[in-house]
Amino acid sequence: MDNLPKCGANYVSLTPLTFLTRASKCYANRTSIIYGNVRFTWSQTYERCCRVASSLRSLNIVKNDVVSVLAPNVPAIYEMHFAVPMAGAVLNTINTRLDAKNIAIILKHSEAKVFFVDYEYLEIAKKAFELLSTSKMTRIPLVVVIDDIDSPTGIQLGELEYEQLVHQGNPSYVPEEITDEWDPISLNYTSGTTSEPKGVVYSHRGAFLSTLSLLLGWEMGTEPVYLWSLPMFHCNGWTFTWGVAARGGTNICIRNTTAKEMYTNIVLHNVTHMCCAPIVFNILLEANSHEYSKPLTTRVQILTGGAPPAAPLLEKIEKLGFHVVHAYGLTEATGPALLCEWQDKWNELPSENQAKLKSRQGVSILTLADVDVKNIDNMVSVPRDGKSIGEVCLRGSNIMKGYYKNDKANYEVFKDGWFFTGDVGVIHQDGYLEIKDRSKDVIISGGENISSIEVENVIMKHKNVVEASVVAMPHPKWGESPCAFVILTKNSQIKEMDIIGHCRLNLPGFMVPKKVKFVEELPKTGTGKVQKNHLRTIAKTFVVVTEKSNHQKSKNITSQVNKEKPRYYEQILALSRL
Repeated sequence: MDNLPKCGANYVSLTPLTFLTRASKCYANRTSIIYGNVRFTWSQTYERCCRVASSLRSLNIVKNDVVSVLAPNVPAIYEMHFAVPMAGAVLNTINTRLDAKNIAIILKHSEAKVFFVDYEYLEIAKKAFELLSTSKMTRIPLVVVIDDIDSPTGIQLGELEYEQLVHQGNPSYVPEEITDEWDPISLNYTSGTTSEPKGVVYSHRGAFLSTLSLLLGWEMGTEPVYLWSLPMFHCNGWTFTWGVAARGGTNICIRNTTAKEMYTNIVLHNVTHMCCAPIVFNILLEANSHEYSKPLTTRVQILTGGAPPAAPLLEKIEKLGFHVVHAYGLTEATGPALLCEWQDKWNELPSENQAKLKSRQGVSILTLADVDVKNIDNMVSVPRDGKSIGEVCLRGSNIMKGYYKNDKANYEVFKDGWFFTGDVGVIHQDGYLEIKDRSKDVIISGGENISSIEVENVIMKHKNVVEASVVAMPHPKWGESPCAFVILTKNSQIKEMDIIGHCRLNLPGFMVPKKVKFVEELPKTGTGKVQKNHLRTIAKTFVVVTEKSNHQKSKNITSQVNKEKPRYYEQILALSRL
């Protein structure tokens, strides 16, 4: 069998670009993109991508050149997911929430040749260019402005505008052939919560396989109507930029992730699928009547990830007509690597139990060769008991090629044939994985490991809490103790000791926060992850309440709870039904 021919007929490099080619032939007249009053079909989208790729080649873009884009979820950034690699180049989508300094760092590090900028971000782009001009960057990238295709403003910065490239490009352009599926297709920078962002390189093969796995794992059928509530700059929209084309679906592009814009488009276009971080749940839940005037007529499938959602939050969002599937992933894994696959027998469980199961990270997607939780000291797998903690390790074709120009970081994360995520978790008896924390976020108090996520989940059960984040704060006796930063509902009169008392009823004593700080917002990255390093810095300034004082307050709370026990437990029972 070794002598059988391997040729172009039976071996083709894997690339998600084939999804668009197929869509243009199989779903030519189906609507591919809706943005306000603008609509395109799949045949039109394919032609527009060919034109942009042709224009990039005329700008002397060659294989493996980096093309950066700073834009919201508008048609142009969607098209560039195909057009840029069709020109042989590498797409770099930049987080729109970054400041000028970080944008400049990315442009310099990536050595971008062309920089596409949406008109809304021209000012911050100018500031980034000012920083680049004072740096040692030998060549400033060529700027192409993306004007609003639905409501053009006429704003310009230089001579080139996106629709000009579309108009001037060759509609018959033949895309660059992908001869090696290991070639890079995109360059995504991590959020940079604790340091400067690192450039993560995806291969055509990894992007193709990740896309297929997520389509199968999420059970996305044909002709989905997909709402772009997840930024396309986040892991290339978790690969659904390519995935919607594979299913011949419709992309509903929106410029802003507001409650009104999401609800309006969901109802108007009968949206079937959307992805988002849990922070978007709060936007949907807190919508005013003028933002959410009509009930959902069809159930909307939501794939969520980015930060572990609290079980109470999952219960609330599903009552509005959304069906949530929880995923776990990271930029280095081409987005989601695990999905919480639902089991029919769980439908018989109470809603609170279902929410707890759904909040687990789940099992690996099909293209992940293996997932494990290991003791990093001896590389031995931890027991599958839901209690033994270790570091989450992954291996498979969807893992990144590596960090761009960062050998040290590559050496640190790739060990013994595994990618080490830096996340701490457990594996349950049924094989489902549950993240307990980032390794750097585990609180060690008196030798006991405390999962900040577990404490957050308990705090989130309080009816007056919108969001909570727990970090370590110094403690003179125990070394570290939990400190909670909490966002309350509007007009709430809850005090610090009310939250501590709630925790004492639901947690072991050593896990109860010693300090609760009420805040109006939590510092977050562009992908919705709480920047706990900032919170830890603040927590270091807090003075820990003495054990004696704390004990007396605890007695007062316990006494008050006992006096009002029937009413208090009535409230807890009501909360469990939310």
